[in-house]
Amino acid sequence: MSLNDLWEGAAKNPYYPAVAKEKQFLVASILLLTAFVLTGFFGLNRSFKNLPLLGIPASLAFGFGAVYMICAVGVSPIHSNCIHVMNSVHNDANPLLTAVSGSVRHLFQLLKCIAFATKAQVRITPEGIRFTVEESRVVQGVAFLEKSLFTSYNYAPPTSSQTDDDEIDDTAVFQISLTTLLETLQIFGVNEIKDRWASRDPAYGGMMGALGRGGRPAAFGNRVLGMPGVCRLSYAAKGEPLCVVLEEEGVTTSCEMVTYEPEDQEEIPFQRDALTLKIIMRSNWLHDAVNELSSTSPSRLTMAASPSAPYLVLSSNGPLGSAAVEFSKDQQLLETFQVPKRTVNTYKYSLIKAATRAMSLAGKVCIRGDEQGVLNLQFMVEVEEVGVHFIDFRFVPFLPEEGEDDLESDDEVP
Repeated sequence: MSLNDLWEGAAKNPYYPAVAKEKQFLVASILLLTAFVLTGFFGLNRSFKNLPLLGIPASLAFGFGAVYMICAVGVSPIHSNCIHVMNSVHNDANPLLTAVSGSVRHLFQLLKCIAFATKAQVRITPEGIRFTVEESRVVQGVAFLEKSLFTSYNYAPPTSSQTDDDEIDDTAVFQISLTTLLETLQIFGVNEIKDRWASRDPAYGGMMGALGRGGRPAAFGNRVLGMPGVCRLSYAAKGEPLCVVLEEEGVTTSCEMVTYEPEDQEEIPFQRDALTLKIIMRSNWLHDAVNELSSTSPSRLTMAASPSAPYLVLSSNGPLGSAAVEFSKDQQLLETFQVPKRTVNTYKYSLIKAATRAMSLAGKVCIRGDEQGVLNLQFMVEVEEVGVHFIDFRFVPFLPEEGEDDLESDDEVP
């Protein structure tokens, strides 16, 4: 019998205590009051004869009363609510989503890549779950958890009889606290991968070993992630909480996350039919270059691409000086290089820095820019035994205020 079958069987037969949750406070109060009365009588008549008559019953009443009081007041009924949501899968009122993942660490690593903001907009679709994070309408990160990432994925969209036709699409969209979700997913602990920048060892794909991947473990390999835990996500309906149940090595934890009304969030427009550049390269090269530029404490990063040398240059200016990283057109370095004409755009460095975690996890990155200067970074992340998943970032170009034209010209690379 598989673990998923055991999980489904356990959901059909939940545990019910001998004393119901709503009656535990009353039982605890009676037992504690009885213990108090018996203790008083035993204190007035202390003798070996009264020990089995008053002393021992008082101790037992106090012990059981304390346990029931802790259960009544000190434990939230989240787990029972989650079980109720799970059991509804087998009832007529099916929840909107029930999904089971064989490794919670896969979910954590992918969502951590876009954790540059506290809240995320979630859209549930038949193909998977889309998490979108944005900041000040100038940077947007998208992580799409495809259904192939889950061992079981059941999406039951509402019918016209359950809601109005105009609201059918909205029921699958809501906002959650991404910070809280990540803290919940790593409650059992998650082994972080070794940062490429922290080591020049070729095995970790540093500056000296990026061309030959060597023995560097994959971001989602078993050597890095260790034993996977089981994660179950449940979302009953619009306005209901998102229920997360984690199980690892026999320990089960349940959490209910409050969902919020979705905002009118529009994608940063990107003209795919009007590209000014398209470059595919190893992601760790871009990661190392961005970290190299941080030595000057820059506020802006300028990207210049040209069909002739220098082909691709990343440069920055800061209070500690200026720096530039130049890439040659070697096919081992730039696997795809399509730049019909010279293009130069400047972006806020802190926004580009928000994508460095995705750079460190991904194997390759596709760099694209359109005529408006919008930068699109699409990272290809290999998940062991699952397949390839993509993390998408879009950046609005930095526009200097009036009077900063001279400073802008200094940042551009000739």
